[in-house]
Amino acid sequence: MTDVSTTAPTRELPAFPMARGCPFDPPEQYSALRAERPIARVALPGDRTAWLVTRHDLVRQLLTDPRLSSDRTHPNLPTPVPSLPAQAQQDFAPIANALIGLDAPRHSTHRRMLITEFTVKRVQALRPRIQEIADGCVTDLLAGPRPADLVSALSLPVPSMVICELLGVPYADRDFFQSRTRTVVSFNASPEERAAAIRALRGFLDELVTAKEREPSDDLLGRLIRRNREAEVFTHELLVGLAALLLLAGHETTANMISLGTAGLLRNPQQLAQLRADPALVGQTVEELLRYFSIVDAIPRVALADIEIGGVTIHAGDGVALSVGGANRDGVAFGRADELDIQRGGRHHVAFGYGIHQCLGQNLARMELEIVFTTLFTRVPGLRLAAPVDELPFKDDATIYGLYQLPVTW
Repeated sequence: MTDVSTTAPTRELPAFPMARGCPFDPPEQYSALRAERPIARVALPGDRTAWLVTRHDLVRQLLTDPRLSSDRTHPNLPTPVPSLPAQAQQDFAPIANALIGLDAPRHSTHRRMLITEFTVKRVQALRPRIQEIADGCVTDLLAGPRPADLVSALSLPVPSMVICELLGVPYADRDFFQSRTRTVVSFNASPEERAAAIRALRGFLDELVTAKEREPSDDLLGRLIRRNREAEVFTHELLVGLAALLLLAGHETTANMISLGTAGLLRNPQQLAQLRADPALVGQTVEELLRYFSIVDAIPRVALADIEIGGVTIHAGDGVALSVGGANRDGVAFGRADELDIQRGGRHHVAFGYGIHQCLGQNLARMELEIVFTTLFTRVPGLRLAAPVDELPFKDDATIYGLYQLPVTW
């Protein structure tokens, strides 16, 4: 049981990551691969190879398979960016080992320490403050000049302020950590530039965590430190790594979804009209936008043992890229998958992953998106794009897809 491309020279394999034809759609090759070779060998930068999985049912199945490892330090992990220098890999290790790079049972132990901070009840308690933040940003947007950049006016400040307050990170330092985050997730940044950004983030958060260890504050990091004194799950280095992970993931992903979601709805006025006519559709709208855009295109894994699945054998040590974008546009799982339909009700998408590593902050992300879209489209009924879609600066050079700017007017 094998794929015919297993023995093909690297130069004859499809290159991954793949370029998008339309900025609102995943790469066109995904459709053909999903129909013909849903588990296919692809060539990665640096003369490496991996398996790319594009079918929804196979992606979900593999995301729950314990024979696949999430170890971010494994040399065969299929990453689309060049390897970091040795010292930078040591700097990055605490971030990877804090949560996302752990396998069971260690992952379960670490996650349990955090799960109470992201329950529906805990997140709902934040709703008034998130609404206040969104209202303030929209008020400033309306008071400013036109056209305006929605990314800097709304998309980035709302989740940045929320995650800063949640973690206990000074919002005044946002320019520092936002710029370093952009470098860390960039395809175009050199290994040395990414290493410098990781080192700077680590130093900044090392000082913050050290201060909270001396005097724990009433925020997520402070509460985690107090619990950790009894459980002794996290070392100081892992606390620093976890803070970096939550800070990066807590603003970068949601910010890009706000920008892309707004652009997607403005580009589909009939869908936006339905939302405006029935604001109760906002929850379904958020789910559909998450499915439609899939801003994290692939989830990387490494096989710990041979796995026979979908007509191929994935061998121990092989890298596996589980395509979120491919799975979420699977026409078998989602009828008319390439259409944006806010009344679809398809919550079985994998935009937040699946299995034990499913996004810890998904309840918070959903609520932020619901509040922002409701507030924006209610208070700015004449909102429209101020530039053609093909002129918008999409993040084709980053591991988290989105927009660098979104010019709008009203």
